Amino acid sequence: MKKIHTRVKRKLGLAHNLRHKKRAKKNRSKTFKTEVSAKKYAEFKGIKDYEIVNLQLGNKKKLKIVPK
Repeated sequence: MKKIHTRVKRKLGLAHNLRHKKRAKKNRSKTFKTEVSAKKYAEFKGIKDYEIVNLQLGNKKKLKIVPK
């Protein structure tokens, strides 16, 4: 197989070796930096009963919406 440039491999989601196989990406929950953006997203998606959880320790914020 012909060599592919790194930027193209990233764009296509290919592995850097092993004959350019497709990478398996894990599905993760959406996170937010502010409570305002998290509430706006929940309202947009129609989530009525939810809780906002901070995933970081200390002063940093990485918020996640958890439906009840």
